[in-house]
Amino acid sequence: MMNDLPCQAANEETERNSLNAAFHELGFRWHWDSDTYDALLRQRSSTAERIRYYLETRQSHLLTAYDADFLVEMIQEKKALIGNQRAPNGAAAVRHFDWSESLGAELGA
Repeated sequence: MMNDLPCQAANEETERNSLNAAFHELGFRWHWDSDTYDALLRQRSSTAERIRYYLETRQSHLLTAYDADFLVEMIQEKKALIGNQRAPNGAAAVRHFDWSESLGAELGA
């Protein structure tokens, strides 16, 4: 089991960065740092549940204008598109970047 930890941590970091990229591309000025992501991992088991929980607890104002299922699905679809972009060697093309610090439109501000 110990050998799985580095791989699991790398997968979680890839997912976190893919989500941050998806947030940015969709116009959300959110950034899940390691602490936020780890806290969400402890709260909910699936990515969809983590996104929904985050929406309900930290971005609830968006739920007055948008359906939670719609937002969760939209974020997951964008994350999947980003995750499918691969470097030539097959490694994930997503790298660490604080998407919330970049300029861009902000949805629901």
